[in-house]
Amino acid sequence: MKVAGFGFRKAASVTSLRDALTATGDAGGVTHVATVDGKAEAAVFLQFAKTLGLPVLTIPADQLSEVKVLSVSTKSDRLWGTGSLSEAVALLAAGPGARLSGLRVISSDSMATCAIATGDAA
Repeated sequence: MKVAGFGFRKAASVTSLRDALTATGDAGGVTHVATVDGKAEAAVFLQFAKTLGLPVLTIPADQLSEVKVLSVSTKSDRLWGTGSLSEAVALLAAGPGARLSGLRVISSDSMATCAIATGDAA
C-alpha cells in the first residue's frame, strides 16, 4: 500500500493538492489518499480523490501525536499535535512499520502539503 497523506487549508484547490502530490516526485503507484477527520469530508479533497480514482482514508486527529515524523512545523504542532499533518496521516494510513519516502512537500501556492508513505496495511 502506498499512501499520499495531505494537509491543506480551507482555500486549497484541486490544483493545490495535485501540485503537492506531484512535488513529492514519488506519486507513481499511489493506492490511497489520506487526511485527518474533518478534512476528509472537504469537497475539494473528495473531488481530488475522485479525479485520481483513489479511495480516501480518514485518520482520527487523536492519533496524530503518536507518530514520529520527519518535518517540524510549529503551526502543525500547535494545531494537530504533530510536526507534519501530511506525514503523520500518511504513516498512520499505511499501517504499522510504514516508512516515508521523504519529507513532506508544500504546493507552490502554499495551500497544501503532501507526504508519501509505504506500508503493509490492507
